[in-house]
Amino acid sequence: MTDDQRVHPVVMLAVDLVILTLRESRLHVLLVERGHHPHKGALALPGGFLRHAEEDITAAAHRELSEEADLDVETLRLEQLGVYGDPGRDPRGRVVSVAYLAIAPRLPEPTAGTDAADASWQRADQALSGELELAFDHRRIVTDGVDRARAKLEHSALATAFCGPTFTITELQEVYEAVWGLSLDPRNFYRKVQKTDGFIVPVGAARKSATGRPARLFKAGPREVLYPPMVRPAESSSVKGMPQ
Repeated sequence: MTDDQRVHPVVMLAVDLVILTLRESRLHVLLVERGHHPHKGALALPGGFLRHAEEDITAAAHRELSEEADLDVETLRLEQLGVYGDPGRDPRGRVVSVAYLAIAPRLPEPTAGTDAADASWQRADQALSGELELAFDHRRIVTDGVDRARAKLEHSALATAFCGPTFTITELQEVYEAVWGLSLDPRNFYRKVQKTDGFIVPVGAARKSATGRPARLFKAGPREVLYPPMVRPAESSSVKGMPQ
């Protein structure tokens, strides 16, 4: 049989997006309410099919994010998270999805676009635990996205982006606790931060803390890749209901 005579399987290509941010000291994920079948009315990650055979996959991800949540895609740096293509993941046929991840501070409220009935920030811990029921295999994709975000905080200075121009060690610790889903010992955290050269630098000022004692202020340092990394504790208690 020649190549022209072979019957190739029909496979549809889609994109899905895991967009994470911190809101009220909790990790949140962007979800949309599906406006069409299948799973009409269910929560899902923003995403959809490529518009045509010539559309670039990353361009399709930016387009879907703009169409479904009306977010300014130029402010987000998308990185490829993984490829999901298990048979049966979509009742419309064999669908392979390329998932993208972005984690960024101070993202605005989303607005549902043409392809979604609603768009909102939802607590990541509720999506991970199953308290929020997600369409398709999107809980698995969210889980992979959160795991990647937690690893990024270990090896990069990303956490400082979620603080103000100046911040205390306690405020930086709260970012790690929110993303990692762990309650950290303040003394151990302080030692780790100080041991990582170039991670943060003092600004020579202090701010009164909740206890009334002055707390030293810092700003982000020049180092983007952390060495030694800020490794998560092997055992610690969960914080704010976030699964470990």
